[in-house]
Amino acid sequence: MPEGLAARVEPAEVARRRAEVRVLVLTGLGLNCEVETAEAFRRVGATPQLVHLLDVLRGHAAEPLSHYQIIAFAGGFGFGDHLGAGFVYANKVRWQLYDQLLEFIDDGGLALGICNGFQMMTRLGMVPGFDGDYRTARATIAPNDKLGYWDTWIRLRVDRESPCVWTRGLDSLELPTRHGEGKFLTESPEVLARLEEGHQIAVRYVDAAGNATEGWPDNPNGSPGGVAGVCDPTGRLFGLMPHPDAYLYPFQHPRWFRQDDAERPAEGGGLAIFRNGVDSVAFPT
Repeated sequence: MPEGLAARVEPAEVARRRAEVRVLVLTGLGLNCEVETAEAFRRVGATPQLVHLLDVLRGHAAEPLSHYQIIAFAGGFGFGDHLGAGFVYANKVRWQLYDQLLEFIDDGGLALGICNGFQMMTRLGMVPGFDGDYRTARATIAPNDKLGYWDTWIRLRVDRESPCVWTRGLDSLELPTRHGEGKFLTESPEVLARLEEGHQIAVRYVDAAGNATEGWPDNPNGSPGGVAGVCDPTGRLFGLMPHPDAYLYPFQHPRWFRQDDAERPAEGGGLAIFRNGVDSVAFPT
């Protein structure tokens, strides 16, 4: 929520506005994090709806994309990650849904892609989305430098100058990450430089000292410059490899049982990302 707004809006009004934010969470065909993604949006007050991907692709969904303000591309293994992580998933969307999706973006819609969702968004061109071009893929997600699926907790540093609405007001995060293909690579050094210049690299893997790193295990995949998540220039479209949906409760953190009452957070750190997205819709500036 924009700073200071809570003091000017009654709690009942805050709850009402958040509840009016409708979120489409896609399910099925290898996606397997939809329940926790929907729960995250529900816990921050929004109204998520789980809809099978085939119903959306084939036009059988009860509501059109325009019914929603946010689309969540949950994690998992869409279409088994055949031909590469998110590749078939992206092609299905490109040929069966993309005109509607672009209209949704043009109308001010938000999108969050987590892990497999980020892989798909990158392959489509939703990020980096330079100059409003969401059709041209300028980056890809490659296999980790250390081959194989890796499941661990990592530290993230947030770029406070990023336009990303999902990370607004955050400095750092600890989140779980689990993937075998997560190395973010751009088509040229110029693309990476432009991402840097526009502060579109919203989150980076960092070491214990808080420095962006390419070293394993702090960076689980070897992404240059520690790239962990990227937004489009508007800040409304955001994808990241780590899983904020897997840290909704304090006890999900591996050090939870070692923390005393003063250290233990009131909620899981991943919820802040979902709340930011919902509040940017509920309380537009």
